[in-house]
Amino acid sequence: MFKRLANEKASFEGRRVLLIIAIVLIATMVLSSFMPAETEDFGAFALIPAAFLIIYIFATKRIIEALVLASLIGYIMVSKPSTMGGGNWFLNIFTNFSEGILGVMMDEDIAWLIIVCGLMGSIIALIEKSGGAFAFGEWVATKAKSRNSALIWTWILGIVIFIDDYLNSLTVGSCMTNLTDKHKVPREFLAYIVDSTAAPLCVIIPISTWAVFCSRILETSGWATEGDGLLYFIKTIPFNFYGWIAAIIVPLVIMGVIPVFGPMKEAFHRVAQGGPLAPPGSEKIDIKSGKTNIVPTNPKMYNLFVPILVLVGSTVFFDLEMSMGVLFTLAFMFVFYLAQGVVTAEEFTDICLEGFKNMIMPLLLMVLAFLFAAVNDQIHFTYFVITSATKVLTPEFVPLVVFIALSITEFITGTNWGMYIIALPIVIPLAQQTGCDVTLAVSAVLSAGVFGSHICFYSDATVITSAATGCNNFDHAVTQAPFGILGAVLSALCFVVAGFLIN
Repeated sequence: MFKRLANEKASFEGRRVLLIIAIVLIATMVLSSFMPAETEDFGAFALIPAAFLIIYIFATKRIIEALVLASLIGYIMVSKPSTMGGGNWFLNIFTNFSEGILGVMMDEDIAWLIIVCGLMGSIIALIEKSGGAFAFGEWVATKAKSRNSALIWTWILGIVIFIDDYLNSLTVGSCMTNLTDKHKVPREFLAYIVDSTAAPLCVIIPISTWAVFCSRILETSGWATEGDGLLYFIKTIPFNFYGWIAAIIVPLVIMGVIPVFGPMKEAFHRVAQGGPLAPPGSEKIDIKSGKTNIVPTNPKMYNLFVPILVLVGSTVFFDLEMSMGVLFTLAFMFVFYLAQGVVTAEEFTDICLEGFKNMIMPLLLMVLAFLFAAVNDQIHFTYFVITSATKVLTPEFVPLVVFIALSITEFITGTNWGMYIIALPIVIPLAQQTGCDVTLAVSAVLSAGVFGSHICFYSDATVITSAATGCNNFDHAVTQAPFGILGAVLSALCFVVAGFLIN
């Protein structure tokens, strides 16, 4: 079966795929008959959708299809008559699947993603039309005479734009692509640099959307008192080891201190042999796909930096609410660009729609990831992983086990913030009961969220970075994984040392 699945990477043959899907779904229904009546008692059965998802993705590289099928398997498990209290199994499946999609689409987080990511696509498209990104690229080109200097500039720009990982990835990726293309840098490597200076930095900087979100969860989880969540988040910053290490590894790889290895080395070899800069299939997710590189007339850098500064400033003004910042920035850009004569009112609207449309593929991937995460919540996947991994623990090893267990969980579910909502209320009492330092345990959760999403094929971090840099998200995740795993291994060692020194 795996051999047949692998063949689907090259060509889609409907009947063969239909047969494989039918076998998988029927097998799930048969297996579900032997599962406990209550989803809370599923135990190891909760791993079935996740196991299928990983196998199918590696076998076919078709992530959208994998997410849909894995979600459907989960809904088959929760829809059997004994679990639902009776009814027709097939009707239960499609009713729950439909309600699951509707629930995800009505979720506040998804609405936020659609507003922020969609309109960020509009902002990026407008900046490109104004010539701001082109002017910045030309200016950086005068400073970055070599490939390494261009990459270091990319890393520095990623550090500067720290307020939000989406803003970071979309801005840095879209601005630096042309410059790194001139130096024959594989898109996979550019994506790695951009991704490694987005979420990893946001989780160690207290003035970021991540800090605000995590602070609220720390308050609702009962660890931080009302209004003091940010102070408790600041306590975790020194121990968010993966965030620090992932960001530091980047310049070491650029300068050759850490050699390029694994699939990333193959990407460099492809480009060196005259192959394309982007891996196959990248045009599907690239927000610049199909656009010709037209040199703008009279490009000005302030058409890039003024909107970005307004976006950062307005986001801070609105209590780090990114959606408010994006809306305010678009309103500002309308006045700013029309006053210069850069675009007409009609062109402004058309460009906004085009930019939003460019984000449809990334948004679809994230919606399906949320759907998969939602059904995993119903079968208590995360709870099973945490409780199984922490049954017999000493305080010294709680941070290490939490980091490893939740890294795996996040790699599978792909929703870092969603994982925080589920995991922190479990891990905080666990740390208190075992006598583990709570700050260290919370830091392990935060680090796991960043690492897991860093190497996940369909996480928001991977998808947004892939869209901005024009790199297939499967290849981006695969080539980035060895460096992420290196950072995770070093982080795990740090959690072991900290566990013995602090507890």
